[in-house]
Amino acid sequence: MNTQISLVLAALLIGGLVVDSLYFGTEHLLFLAKKFMDLLEWVAFWR
Repeated sequence: MNTQISLVLAALLIGGLVVDSLYFGTEHLLFLAKKFMDLLEWVAFWR
């Protein structure tokens, strides 16, 4: 993956999060962040 592709993907991800938080609020983003942290802990256990 080159730099241009990674910058475009990062911009799309950040843009999606901004639009999502503007339309739907930030409550479910906190839920997803907590679940992502649980996933990281689970993956680290299997490492």
